[in-house]
Amino acid sequence: MKVLVINAGSSSIKYQLIDMTNEHVMAKGMCDRIGIEGGNFKHKVEGREDYKIDIRMANHEEAIKLVTDTLVSPEHGVIKSMSEINAVGHRVLHGGEKFSSSVIINEDVIRAIEECCELGPLHNPHNLTGIHACEEIMGDIPQVAVFDTGFHQTMPDYAYMYALPYEYYEKYGIRRYGFHGTSHRYITLRTAAVLGKKPEELKIVTCHLGNGSSVAAVDHGKCLDTSMGLTPLEGIIMGTRCGSIDPAIIPLLMEKEHLSPKEIDTIMNKKSGILGVSQTTSDNRDIENGAKAGNKRYQLIESMLCHQLTKLIGGYAAAMGGVDAVAFAGGIGENNPHYRTRVADKLAFLGCKIDEEKNKLRGEELDISAPDAKLRMLVIPTNEELMIAKDTYELVTAMSRAHDRK
Repeated sequence: MKVLVINAGSSSIKYQLIDMTNEHVMAKGMCDRIGIEGGNFKHKVEGREDYKIDIRMANHEEAIKLVTDTLVSPEHGVIKSMSEINAVGHRVLHGGEKFSSSVIINEDVIRAIEECCELGPLHNPHNLTGIHACEEIMGDIPQVAVFDTGFHQTMPDYAYMYALPYEYYEKYGIRRYGFHGTSHRYITLRTAAVLGKKPEELKIVTCHLGNGSSVAAVDHGKCLDTSMGLTPLEGIIMGTRCGSIDPAIIPLLMEKEHLSPKEIDTIMNKKSGILGVSQTTSDNRDIENGAKAGNKRYQLIESMLCHQLTKLIGGYAAAMGGVDAVAFAGGIGENNPHYRTRVADKLAFLGCKIDEEKNKLRGEELDISAPDAKLRMLVIPTNEELMIAKDTYELVTAMSRAHDRK
């Protein structure tokens, strides 16, 4: 089975075509600046020169058509016809309390995703646009929705509730939902596999660290708690997001700076975090290099991130009554040995001890723990696209078997 994975954003579409017989990525790429001047398209096939063009794409449907045309083109394609694609898997940000697992998309699912647009206004509408575009171009091919929030739906009420008047939860669904769930699930499965265990045998803290970052407590394979909340803004310092702050800061700044709700939201989501503190960059690679060169502000950012990360890991270890492994993933988690060393040093009281030679490696799946470490620390390059493809494969295969039995 060949599965096309689609991750539709407001002005971009990322895609991968994966052959599920061997989980090989046949092609991947990105349509960028959809509906905006300066649009461009990138298409990559292993062993070939990358295909890049500047092209205007008026909408997501045109972008999807560009992807499918390229996949079957004699020059750049990897399949002879669209009939070789058996299913499409879509990343959908917010499933609310409606979805705890991935589902085959039908009219009821589309309506439910639409109802969650209020909770995910920056993402869900564009996820739906991608779904409708594929439906328009690819007809009745099965489509699957894989929710960022799904993995976290095992959280108990005492972990996901906010201490606001309960009526706001009942009326508006205001609670912690968590995000990066597909990544946290993948990290959990791979951590267990590397350690030769089943997820149900372990207590793991999974750390997805990138431009957007979140941490999760995974107790015997199920999410107990996670750092992101109603939206992806809550939690630790991120590229342009402030993470958790004293809520009283918001009305104070609104009054002193004469800001509207939309303006303060933009500040917290797009002008804060690493960018806000550094005033120069949101890229952690710049922070790493600048900190080594002695930039005090960049060193401050590193200390803030490591401090917040250590607090979360320690807190989650206490909440789970112990911890067997800590796994680092994402662009920062996979590629910053310095952060891993600092966090490991702070967690020495839990039995964390790393092999510094192994820790020098970047972007490779590895247990970097010292042989005598009681708490294992691992690097797990995340693969959300493969997780989406696997869910899609399993659901569509089950649907086909059920159809054949009738």
